[in-house]
Amino acid sequence: MTTYILMLLVLIVVLLIVLIFRKPNLDLSSLREDNARLRERLAERLGMLSQNAMELKNISSDIANFKDILMGNKQARGTFGEKQLEDLVQDIMPPETYAFQSVLSNGGQTVRPDCIIRLPYPPGDMIIDSKFPLESYNRILENKNDLGAKKQFELDVRKHIDAIAEKYIIPGVTAESAMMFIASESIFMVLHTEFPNTIEYAAHKKVFIVSPATLWATLNTIRAVLSDIKIKRVANKIKRELDLLLTDLNRLNERASKVDQHFALAQKDMNELQTSISKISPRAEKIRDMDFGED
Repeated sequence: MTTYILMLLVLIVVLLIVLIFRKPNLDLSSLREDNARLRERLAERLGMLSQNAMELKNISSDIANFKDILMGNKQARGTFGEKQLEDLVQDIMPPETYAFQSVLSNGGQTVRPDCIIRLPYPPGDMIIDSKFPLESYNRILENKNDLGAKKQFELDVRKHIDAIAEKYIIPGVTAESAMMFIASESIFMVLHTEFPNTIEYAAHKKVFIVSPATLWATLNTIRAVLSDIKIKRVANKIKRELDLLLTDLNRLNERASKVDQHFALAQKDMNELQTSISKISPRAEKIRDMDFGED
């Protein structure tokens, strides 16, 4: 950065000398104006360089902090993995379909998984664990030719897989499989390329290893399945309501038919009553017109 500034200053001085020799008749006032403009530009460039240097310093500090998270403090690294897992789940899944640090009972013991994806049984709740034995991986990075470090890394990963399978796959409570989340795509690739037997071992234990990218795809698939299940539930509920509605309509039709029959019988009785009245009336008139020989 300092070399760049010195080179810029030298270039400005050379330009000033060239301008002086090319313009011998240049008056002093014009030279002062040009000099003032150059100083302003130089101050502006220096300000920009100072700002860029500060930004580079901040970026370097952030990179150092990120490296400390991934390579140093175990607690900070665990918090970073959990936070990344939480951000992914919250961005993709509906709020009612997940829970963080929720307590489960496993054989009389309580466990607290990092994340639970709520799924209907079967298959049941899916557990996601965000911890990873990164210390062994760091030893591999320090010495890539150390076969002992690689064996220890593979052993630690398998132990962690066993712990996930034992704690988070609970018959009748959770799904028959769980997920181990690795917050680094590079470590995920190293596992698949250099430790394929460990990947097969995890699959045998029904523990699926996922990275941020694969977890994103997996969660989107789960969300689509849950949406389909919800649609089917709504459709079944609508069908049940339609069946009940048809039953009520049939019952209403039967009752309407009975009422119609009652009206038909009443109409028949009314007609017969009218017939009787039509017969009685002429006879009454005849009786009224009879001459009883009154004196």
